[in-house]
Amino acid sequence: MRILVLDPRFGAAGDMILGALLSLGADKDFVLRSVSTVSKPDITEVTRAGIPATYIRTNTGKSARNLQEVLAVISAADAPEKAKEIAKQVFYRIQKAEAHVHQTEHVHFHEVGADDAISDILGSVTALLSLQVDGVHILPVSVGSGTLKCSHGIMPVPAPATAEILKASALSVSLGSFEGELCTPTGAALLAAFQEIFGTHIHTGRLIASGSGAGTRDPADHPNVLLAYVLDTEEKGSEVDVLETNVDDVSGELLASVLSTMMHEGARDASVVPIVMKKGRPGHLIRVISLPADSGRLAKILARETGSLGIRCIPMVHRFIADRTIAEEHIVINDKVFAVNVKTASMDGAIYSRKAEFDDLQRIADASGISVRTVKRIVEEDAWKTQ
Repeated sequence: MRILVLDPRFGAAGDMILGALLSLGADKDFVLRSVSTVSKPDITEVTRAGIPATYIRTNTGKSARNLQEVLAVISAADAPEKAKEIAKQVFYRIQKAEAHVHQTEHVHFHEVGADDAISDILGSVTALLSLQVDGVHILPVSVGSGTLKCSHGIMPVPAPATAEILKASALSVSLGSFEGELCTPTGAALLAAFQEIFGTHIHTGRLIASGSGAGTRDPADHPNVLLAYVLDTEEKGSEVDVLETNVDDVSGELLASVLSTMMHEGARDASVVPIVMKKGRPGHLIRVISLPADSGRLAKILARETGSLGIRCIPMVHRFIADRTIAEEHIVINDKVFAVNVKTASMDGAIYSRKAEFDDLQRIADASGISVRTVKRIVEEDAWKTQ
């Protein structure tokens, strides 16, 4: 597994996060295209306290937009749908925090400029997706100390909106540290979303990439950078989370739909077990196997799909994983050639299982007029001959 580790010990802002991801090798053209409707960023290499870092200048100027206007801009962007959806979630976090602080739902994003924030947020999410990591681990966030000057006057550090975002997140926070605002609302919201959607406890492995994103200031007492690393874990996918919930009011059709949905959303496995619940009520245990990076997202989907009030998570269960490959094989039935995918499992270099994909077997059976069971025997016997 490839794990992204973000180290905001010197703080975090939207431009720092985007710069750090680009310095790790995120797809620059992909990012620039995604933000092209609001900005044309300059990307340069700088040093902060002697540390090389990537610096982003969005070139947007000041702007003010309400939430619906921001969401419309994101929807129109030339970016992946997943990136746009996550970017919207980030703005929902900021809007919720600002509404709480100002006691109004009519929030305008104006402190750093709405277009600037859109560029940093959508660009950062697109950059993260382009890295194709399996999870994100975020180290404690330093917020700084003292006061800051903003459109509302002199405010404490962390700013009230930043504090609200961090309070609502699962991020660890370090108060004090260096003078000034180290973590901005945009930085806090991005990190909180990354933690919720991609978060994992895994943060050890072989270091395969490192980089850093620069903030605008260059103070004398610390490097104004966000550090980033990519780790290749020693055991690929050997740790999983187990999600469970008991239900007694879900029909068989809905149970089948839940299993299908969970697999489609990235679960490694999903099953339903008949159980007897309290007071002798018949029910079902739904169990979902998930990579740690996906468990938070899948738990929410499972709750929505079933109406469950709580999802149990048994974290970081070790599992044995065989070496496996999937290869396309070809068989001849009734003078016709059919392609079928066969999954091969091995241990210590020795193959111990060859299984054909059922959907391919069903397709061949329908086309040839032979039973699925017979097609399966023919395919797998032929596959074993190629060992």
